[in-house]
Amino acid sequence: MDHLHLSRRGLIAGTAAAAVAGLAGVAQADTAPSAWSRRKQYKTIDGVRMAWYEVGRGDPIVFLHGNPTSSYLWRKVIPHVQDLGRCIAPDMVGMGDSAPLPDSGPGVYTYVNHRKYLFALLEALGVEENVTLVIHDWGSAMGFDWASQHPDQVKGIAYMEALLRAPNRDDEAVTPSKFFQVLRSERGEKVILEDNMFIEMFLREVGLYLSEEDEAEYRRPFLEPGESRRPTLEWPRELPFGRDPAVNADIIERYSNWLAESDVPKLFVQATPGIIFSVDELRRFARSLPNQKIVQVYGGHFVQEVSGDAIGRALRGWIPTL
Repeated sequence: MDHLHLSRRGLIAGTAAAAVAGLAGVAQADTAPSAWSRRKQYKTIDGVRMAWYEVGRGDPIVFLHGNPTSSYLWRKVIPHVQDLGRCIAPDMVGMGDSAPLPDSGPGVYTYVNHRKYLFALLEALGVEENVTLVIHDWGSAMGFDWASQHPDQVKGIAYMEALLRAPNRDDEAVTPSKFFQVLRSERGEKVILEDNMFIEMFLREVGLYLSEEDEAEYRRPFLEPGESRRPTLEWPRELPFGRDPAVNADIIERYSNWLAESDVPKLFVQATPGIIFSVDELRRFARSLPNQKIVQVYGGHFVQEVSGDAIGRALRGWIPTL
């Protein structure tokens, strides 16, 4: 566990330097959307243009990404199940090809604001019944939250590297304290808004599994220094360490209690070695949830890039049983 903590801490300095060098070499051609992006659809939600990728027909299978990614995270997974239902992969506001929120600044990209736009988009898309959720990172919080509010509309939940519980300060693999203290400080503004650290850290973690086109697609929404990168800074600031922000702690506690009691079918895709579920307490809680199948795949936090095909095969075997 210590090596995970140290590697993340070291990346604050090392990745910031790499980001400056890396972005200096990003060509203008890299601003071109990928083939995945060109297939997206758009809908305006409360004045903000939101994007989503969609393929297939039937009951909805909703794929929710977290920070600092986009629906592109699911490109290796969706082809395995696109004949099993209507696959919908939204981009959160300010991420992927969804437009930024107006008046961007500190406190704008809160969890509650993200939830407002995502839930409204799902409603506008007719995501109403027999819904299967496939969720990761902050997308898992959104998915668990939505499911706990619409339990009769949920067919099943597949989750990986997920926010099942609010983080504790001592859970170093989940919350390396100095790492998150930096992000909550003025220095966080520099390493994220200027140096694009979160994106560069992510790309370093899974770079062996990415093409140049993949890297360009992940960088594309955040090429402009400053407020374009604000979502990637605000997400970690929304983690409720010590119940701050309290509203997020309450939301996570509510859906966590619901998950512990709910018989909604679940698929726990346990990444090995992973990051979040390398913490014994969190892993035990995850493995204790009722009506659940567990599969293990190789990977760290961004397991879809490392084992996307394995995740897709696991989903293909599980979804028809729902």
